[in-house]
Amino acid sequence: MPKVALYKMDGNVSGEIELKDEVFGAEINEALMHQVVKMQLANKRQGTQSVLTRAEVRGGGAKPWRQKGTGRARHGSIRSPIWVKGGVAFAPKPRDYSYTMPKKMRRLAMKSALSSKVKGDNLVVLESLELSEPKTKEVVKVLKNLNIDEKAVLVLSGKNEWVERAARNIPNLQLLYVNTLNVYDILKNDKLIILEEAVRQVEEVYA
Repeated sequence: MPKVALYKMDGNVSGEIELKDEVFGAEINEALMHQVVKMQLANKRQGTQSVLTRAEVRGGGAKPWRQKGTGRARHGSIRSPIWVKGGVAFAPKPRDYSYTMPKKMRRLAMKSALSSKVKGDNLVVLESLELSEPKTKEVVKVLKNLNIDEKAVLVLSGKNEWVERAARNIPNLQLLYVNTLNVYDILKNDKLIILEEAVRQVEEVYA
């Protein structure tokens, strides 16, 4: 079982925490993580793009000149795709880009992402996060104590309005809950800061 240091808010180590092998010590499957990230990004797309085809562009009803005898190339409409202000040949239209992957694959990708943070020494387990007031400076102070100045994601075990309010103004910090944890956000950020209680909840779900 992998073991990592358990930190207090003041940056001191209070002990060690044992992580479950099947969740935080799994084999890292980069190809599977790539597939899940692609799926997440595809599912985020609005798919509202729309361009006019030659049938939808205004005008172009009459043949611009007669077929033969002018010395010019034959044309049937000034709204053909080869004309300026003409329609687009294969115009993109509103569509749904979303798709899904088997649950087993998504779970394996999550385990791979979590294990990659442990292997890269980028997992920080925090004993607790109790703020004296809902101020940004409080969370900034905790990050400073933990020597974290790169992009990080903070995972809480449940709703915490004070932490939410204090953390939302920090540009390099993203806040997630256990039920919103996902592969893309884990990999996008350099550090994964997770509360001890949240670790146990993640293990309960994915073990």
